[in-house]
Amino acid sequence: MRWPWLGDEDDEKEISLSARAARFRSQDWSSTLTDPATIGASLALTATTVASLRLYKSYLRRIPSVNHIKPNFFRRRSLFGQVTSVGDADNFRLYHTPGGKMAGWGWLPWKKVPTTREGLANNTIHIRIAGVDAPELAHWGREAQPYSKEAMDWLTAYIHNRRVRAHIFRRDQYDRVVAQVTVRRWFLRKDVGLEMLKNGLATVYEAKTGSEFGTSEQKYRDAQKKAEEQKVGMWTKPNLLGRLRGETAKKAETPREYKQRHMAAEKQTKAG
Repeated sequence: MRWPWLGDEDDEKEISLSARAARFRSQDWSSTLTDPATIGASLALTATTVASLRLYKSYLRRIPSVNHIKPNFFRRRSLFGQVTSVGDADNFRLYHTPGGKMAGWGWLPWKKVPTTREGLANNTIHIRIAGVDAPELAHWGREAQPYSKEAMDWLTAYIHNRRVRAHIFRRDQYDRVVAQVTVRRWFLRKDVGLEMLKNGLATVYEAKTGSEFGTSEQKYRDAQKKAEEQKVGMWTKPNLLGRLRGETAKKAETPREYKQRHMAAEKQTKAG
């Protein structure tokens, strides 16, 4: 139908649209869809999308708690994040910041580490430093072990509010992630557990089960031996409790010996 008030320019537009629609309907799309260039572009787009999703899930997806760590991540992945609190002298809380500053953490407005208890609740991973055992603080009615406060203060000053990398080994019975932890200090990557041993603020982990060292067990044992010989930290003084009991104490009571002594006393008390 032709409208009398339409001008010549409007007539041309109407004819042009009709022609385009006719050409679209008459187009042989089967040849276009099977064209090698079209297929190649589609495959490239699909592969890029799949690779991007896999990259995100494996390396850029934030893991809020131990319950979100996939079993196949252990011994194959590491977690990079900021230490938000230090518990005993051999464990702490980590807020996972995948990708670090390269992914925007610390400078993008929506990628900030929370500073409130409410913001951190259920959003941190409890890390147990692998391969070492630090002197025990006072808890459960037990007295504090010598050098426990010094070890706690040292670890807090060394890693609190700093970014660390945790090479995760396994999940323990307390829902902690056992991991070898490194931190950058003066442009060098330092093994936190090894530094504690060197400073005489921990011993090599000696429990019958659950020991994890990665490939560093001999290095850890050598560091402890050297600290003992140089009488550093907890090795400065012999076991004072043993001396009071009339025993010949040549070296300090280790955290493992401390736990065994208390467990035996508690067992005897229950039996009595």
